[in-house]
Amino acid sequence: MRLGKGNMLFQIFLITFMVILCVIMLYPFVHMLSISFSTPAESLRLGIHLYPKQVSLYAWERVLGKNDIWIGFGNTLFRTVVGTVCSVLFMSMGAYPLSRRYLPHRNIFTLLIVFTMFFGGGLIPTYFLIKNLGLLDTRAVYILPGLVSTFSMLILRNFFQAIPDELEDSAKIDGANDLRILFQIVLPLSLPVLATLSLWSAVGHWNAWFDAVLYIQDPNKQVLTTFLRRVVITGEDLSMYASGTTNTALGYQEPIKAATLMFTALPIIIVYPFLQKYFVKGTMVGSLKG
Repeated sequence: MRLGKGNMLFQIFLITFMVILCVIMLYPFVHMLSISFSTPAESLRLGIHLYPKQVSLYAWERVLGKNDIWIGFGNTLFRTVVGTVCSVLFMSMGAYPLSRRYLPHRNIFTLLIVFTMFFGGGLIPTYFLIKNLGLLDTRAVYILPGLVSTFSMLILRNFFQAIPDELEDSAKIDGANDLRILFQIVLPLSLPVLATLSLWSAVGHWNAWFDAVLYIQDPNKQVLTTFLRRVVITGEDLSMYASGTTNTALGYQEPIKAATLMFTALPIIIVYPFLQKYFVKGTMVGSLKG
């Protein structure tokens, strides 16, 4: 199809805008990756860093050789996997009955659940609630308080409502109960939205750090982002790596900060392309019906 002059200019504008947007989003990752493999002198060079002109593995050797970062990685992996699986499971079990029109008082239950999106308990009451429940300094505090996201559960409910009732009626005629219908019919048909919600939950768990700072004191239960925060913001652990004059210490600090940042971000970035094909479809379908 031949495009008119106006449409051609608009297409050029869109392409130019997207290229600029991609460069703005990608450059920070390229910059940090380049710094992480640079020598101390190269890391202090002013200007654009697209690749390390003087390659050094010093920062990665120091970061990967530190025991704390592997403890944090294990705890982060635990909360991401277990938290995501439990979150999707419980949200599915909550969204399914809300999607059925024959559920008594369904609108009242939905209204009470939506109410929690607009009003929270506050930081201090939530802290005392966590304390009274005995969750302080336990790994369960990473999972239980945020087990069900109201927004995600409503998206899941909307997706379930789009599944034809005839499938459920046929299964009931064959003797299937509600749990069997949910796990063997509804969930297999909902893979796009489940993949989308799993990605949201996994990214949220992987990047979370505030609850670890607030509720966890045991160093063996800290997560990776807490370690990253200590290195990048407070610089507590940098003194173990860098020594010598001020300039030398500063030169070693920047590659170590960059290597720690890349080690924290890369795993979740690697997972994203495998779920991308479900991401847009799941979001659009789940948001069609209110």
